[in-house]
Amino acid sequence: MQVPCPLRLVLAMLVPALAMPDYDYGWKDLGPTYGRSPQCVDIPEDLRLCYTVGYHRMLLPNLLDHETMAEVKQQAGSWVPLVHKQCHPSTQVLLCSLFAPVCLDRAVYPCRWLCQAVRDSCVPIMEAFGFPWPEMLNCSRFPEGDVCISTNATDTPPGTPGHVSICPPCVDEENADSILEHLCASEFAIKSKIKKIKKDKNDKKLILQRRKKAVKLGTLKKEELKKITELYLKNGENCDCKQLENSGSQYLFMGRTAGGRYLLTGIHKWDKSNPEFKETMKRMKNFKCPQYESVFK
Repeated sequence: MQVPCPLRLVLAMLVPALAMPDYDYGWKDLGPTYGRSPQCVDIPEDLRLCYTVGYHRMLLPNLLDHETMAEVKQQAGSWVPLVHKQCHPSTQVLLCSLFAPVCLDRAVYPCRWLCQAVRDSCVPIMEAFGFPWPEMLNCSRFPEGDVCISTNATDTPPGTPGHVSICPPCVDEENADSILEHLCASEFAIKSKIKKIKKDKNDKKLILQRRKKAVKLGTLKKEELKKITELYLKNGENCDCKQLENSGSQYLFMGRTAGGRYLLTGIHKWDKSNPEFKETMKRMKNFKCPQYESVFK
């Protein structure tokens, strides 16, 4: 059986295993209890997480028990920002092996080592946004060898594991689509200036000026806007954030609540002279996010 592999997907020992009808996979308990028989369907263009993964057909229901394409799109969309952070070259492969599994005769899960490699590289990014590594990606649930989704990508992210030279919320993505996706990964967006910056253990604490303007409140209520006086840049003590070099400027702050604090998830200079930023603000007025919920569930 030949598998499309522009991303060099490898199914270790796949052909001999699939040729054996009584082959014991050893991880059948991982699979979904399908309410209906799996069907092979086209990956739609608006399933942005997996449309460019390297193959064009997927099984539905998928390996996360999503029975409808609408449910797949809703849940998968939350992961697009993590792929854009490029924390590991195989993040998309890992996620799409579950959200949009390639059409085969039997369910094939990602290899445990692949999950562990992506986890170790991406956890620092996720923690910066206040998210733990989710239980649905508990690597111990996936097979160690034999038949599993792998990749022969040998590239590793720059720097050592656990170290991020630029604070993830400070990555300056001026592309309108990227900013709007980032917005949907956050719970609120406000316009304000920074009054003071302090260190708080391993974090940086941004004390905002009293005057603030709501750009997008998301799940917050208007009266809660007054409570946002401090934003925390999680694990930001030793990473770079060039936006904080000129604290007198107006900024677009995006954030979410976590552990009783307001975490900074994105910061962009408020620059209406920048055509891309101006277009983003125009689109943001009527932009409808699919949902406001934990991004990396």
